[in-house]
Amino acid sequence: MSRKRTDARIRHPRHERRGEARLPAVVATLTAIVLYLALPQQLLIAPRYLLPALEVLLLLPLIAINPRRLTRQTKAFRFLSVALVLLIVASNLVALGILVHELLYAGVDDGRSLLVAALQVWLTNVIAFGLAYWELDRGGPVSRTQVPREELQLADFRFSQDENDDAVQEVADGASKVSDWVPTLVDYLYVSVTNSTAFSPTDTMPLSARAKLLMAVQSVAALLTSLLVIARAISILH
Repeated sequence: MSRKRTDARIRHPRHERRGEARLPAVVATLTAIVLYLALPQQLLIAPRYLLPALEVLLLLPLIAINPRRLTRQTKAFRFLSVALVLLIVASNLVALGILVHELLYAGVDDGRSLLVAALQVWLTNVIAFGLAYWELDRGGPVSRTQVPREELQLADFRFSQDENDDAVQEVADGASKVSDWVPTLVDYLYVSVTNSTAFSPTDTMPLSARAKLLMAVQSVAALLTSLLVIARAISILH
């Protein structure tokens, strides 16, 4: 067995390690904000900079509390982080609704801009729901790395690592039970991508009612974007 795998067996428990890095979540959030800012004006329900400014205002104290690693959490921190994600999700779903309405009733003839807007909405959908899964599962990113496993909230998702401890050695060494593995933002973004492309769970299963509801909403939104909006835009281009 390699030294790396041996170390995985004796590494410190999660609640004695550094928390998850802050930067990936900040980049993902800012990307979603920029994508919203780039949408056509007719898809926005408020002045262009109003919601993005509010989202940045929510993001700044979160960065101040945990500037480099997610290790501290308060009730206020939890409220702000969940509120930020829900605001991004809600604003993008509203933009999708307006986009579909414009497509069906406004006689849009600019297929190219419609196609670009649909792709922006789809990509924001992936990022926003990935952040939502990341914030909600097992109490959030701080709890997942700072709380002993026996004190974690019930899981919203079951990853393949959570059940690989009886697989072949090179797979079992990375399992949750053996290495104390926990998912990070990349894992939840992957879940979001697969749910937006396959319109169903792939290797990660939703366990809680809220996880199933979120995945259902995301699948429907992705289906509308992919089949209705993009298909109509392409037909206009032709």
